[in-house]
Amino acid sequence: MKRLVFFCYLLTIFCCNSLFAASPYDNPDTIFVARDGTGQFRTIGEAIEVCRAFMDYHKVIFIKCGTYKEKLVVPSWVQNIELLGEDREKTIITYDDHANILMEPSPLATNAAPMKLGTFRTYTLKVEGSDITLRNLTVENNAARLGQAVALHTLGDRIRVIGCRLIGHQDTVYTGTAHTRVYFQDCYICGTTDFIFGPSTAWFEQCEIHSLANSYITAASTPQDVAYGYVFNHCRLTAEEGINRVYLGRPWRPYAHTLFMNCELGNHILPAGWENWRNPDNEKTARYSEYGNTGPGADTTNRVAWSHQLSKREAQAITPAVIFRDDSSWLP
Repeated sequence: MKRLVFFCYLLTIFCCNSLFAASPYDNPDTIFVARDGTGQFRTIGEAIEVCRAFMDYHKVIFIKCGTYKEKLVVPSWVQNIELLGEDREKTIITYDDHANILMEPSPLATNAAPMKLGTFRTYTLKVEGSDITLRNLTVENNAARLGQAVALHTLGDRIRVIGCRLIGHQDTVYTGTAHTRVYFQDCYICGTTDFIFGPSTAWFEQCEIHSLANSYITAASTPQDVAYGYVFNHCRLTAEEGINRVYLGRPWRPYAHTLFMNCELGNHILPAGWENWRNPDNEKTARYSEYGNTGPGADTTNRVAWSHQLSKREAQAITPAVIFRDDSSWLP
């Protein structure tokens, strides 16, 4: 009898260990995604799904060339992963939602009319987790110009976007959470209106910012208690042929902060530089600055009086470590 009880005890332990055994993907090894079936997964969403919650190691999801039509979320419990494309021109994550798509009402909502999708549900890729890296790939919202259409939507902290193409029309990149930090390096970002917008603190280093229409580049909504919103350093501002009336930014919220320094500004940038979003009160609070820019759009002679030109000393004091609250350990 004792021998039988002992055997049952061992069997129970074995079954429990088998049930709760670590996933074969619970390790820092790279996993591979290939649309043609030659990887471990055919979709990026499947690869994200197998990542353990709150990983304390860096895990790479290598994405082979291909077009991945996926509406993706990196959930808040996933951290320390890197989505790495094989070729930034040929590794494409794409979707086509826009704000004016009509959603069917819930079956529980009696006599409810269809609702519009709205800006914040249009993302192609939404990053809720922290310590996430996107590298060497394209994130695109290829919806027709029928309303706001977000390509990349960030919510987590310490997000790195390196060598990527971020493509859309209105509202291409939404840095969507106050007090979070996002770093862009060597990226190509294009759009029409307010195509870089939101409340996060973000540094853009050596990026090309390409305007597809006469409109506004940035629409920061920096909170009043946050010192820095968007800082563009050593970036190139370019435009499609025939585009010649582009503002550097307008304040989505009254205390919007945006700085362009050491950038090359094309002749599509208007002499006024900045716009008040049809609200003169914003001129008292918006924090718009420039320093050391070059190119035909950099002439500040006719800039709006409520923008600022930094001194050399002021500009030298602004670094990624400073704007990211004296923490640069997570930067590439």
